[in-house]
Amino acid sequence: MYYLYHIPGKKIGVTRDLNNRVTLIQGYKEHEYEVLEQSEDIDYISDREIELQKSYGYKVDRKLYKHLFKMKINATEQTSTFPVPVNKLKGRLQDNIGLTWQTDHGQFEINKRTISWIMANVKESMYNHNRCYVYNKAFYEAFLDTKHTPKPKYATSVDKIPNRFELIRMWAKDRGIYDKGNSHTQYVKLIEEAGELAAALLNKDKPEIQDAVGDMIVVLTNLAELEGFAVEDCIDSAYTEISNRTGLMHNGTFVKTGTYEN
Repeated sequence: MYYLYHIPGKKIGVTRDLNNRVTLIQGYKEHEYEVLEQSEDIDYISDREIELQKSYGYKVDRKLYKHLFKMKINATEQTSTFPVPVNKLKGRLQDNIGLTWQTDHGQFEINKRTISWIMANVKESMYNHNRCYVYNKAFYEAFLDTKHTPKPKYATSVDKIPNRFELIRMWAKDRGIYDKGNSHTQYVKLIEEAGELAAALLNKDKPEIQDAVGDMIVVLTNLAELEGFAVEDCIDSAYTEISNRTGLMHNGTFVKTGTYEN
């Protein structure tokens, strides 16, 4: 989420982290600034920042906000390399949503789905710790090769109700969870719900099991959103990881090949 903030008499700016950018770096407390608008669309928020700077009579930035973070991705035959360390990659990818680059396997794009996959598969450069990369063929097979794109085997009731996760995110946004909450508190909530699920399983209480599982899915949806991921992409990434996994059942648990030996 991008926040368009106003420090009265001083400036109008954009940030993804109000506490860090406005409070810690610039020294203004919450009551000393206001959030004028917020949006997930970096193009809109960049143009709107300039409009409001002119309207309020403040100094107008020479570059659009979105251009400050435009990332140059170096594509070779085998890899696509990002000019940032792994620990800063997620933020830079989010600032470059919509960016495309050309590879031997076709045109790749940064979006919510590909960000989740990139973060799950990125590797640090062995020559430069400030660079990291993904393999182009793996990216291609995950998103562009229809022969490798998994399709659901069965249609479920959830398939008939679109945007179920989006409804959860709208509910959370309306209640300020994304503005005032954080992933740590959501994790604590997840553990609480896991405890309720454990109790329901021990008591063989089917309604409570269903309720606890649903609550955990809601919490995971919000935790993922707070960390910059869509929960759907997390699920896709996990399925891509396990789709071709082989193994056997041992003591009631599926154990992947190579993990367990008699």
